[in-house]
Amino acid sequence: MRFIVCLLTLLMPGLALAGPALPPKDADWAVQQDSDGIVVETADLPGSDFQAFRASTTFDVPVSRVMAVMAHPQSCMKWVHNCTAARNLSGTFRDRFAYSVNDMPWPVSDRDYVLHVLTRGEPGSGTVEVRMSAVKGHHPKQDGMVRVTKSDTLYRFTPVGNGQTRMTWVQHTEPNGSIPSWLVNSLLVDIPFQSVKALRDVVHEPRYAGHRLVFHNGKLTNVVKRPDDSGDDAS
Repeated sequence: MRFIVCLLTLLMPGLALAGPALPPKDADWAVQQDSDGIVVETADLPGSDFQAFRASTTFDVPVSRVMAVMAHPQSCMKWVHNCTAARNLSGTFRDRFAYSVNDMPWPVSDRDYVLHVLTRGEPGSGTVEVRMSAVKGHHPKQDGMVRVTKSDTLYRFTPVGNGQTRMTWVQHTEPNGSIPSWLVNSLLVDIPFQSVKALRDVVHEPRYAGHRLVFHNGKLTNVVKRPDDSGDDAS
């Protein structure tokens, strides 16, 4: 059984996004896997029986190209493990609501989410952060699915030179239903590892090339295809 949401414990001043708590800066992260350029850690979260995970890696593409993937809801099915559906419901690039579904093996019911997605960027450093928080409402409950209402995710994408991007992904989810926490916690390594590994391939798909980040009055407002459609990337 695998639980994941489709789309940093150290936040830069001015980039911190308000939202439910993730593990604090001084959380006791334990490395569970370090292979193929991907590090996955887990940590306890006070007040919850379910652990959080933190996954990090470096992509050989600029932030703009990674954000082109993140802004495309249907990419979820390509890289987020067991994501079977994803779409935007309403809002803008900076502040929107989205819906996603995760396939679960019988006899466990599929999980679905309504996510409040906030995206912020810093024009000086080029760092972009995306926070996703599960919320109630905004989409009718579906027969045969369990709605997840407690899930918090934070992605951070930081330029590190040579056209590369450092990704850090922190997530904590309580999947609802009668699923024991020990079982969920036992799966917290494979899920992000396989997802990040798949994302590393997806960001190289031609459709995500040639994008740029758009800032207006110092605020990140969109990621768009360059007018010349040359395929060259820009941070």
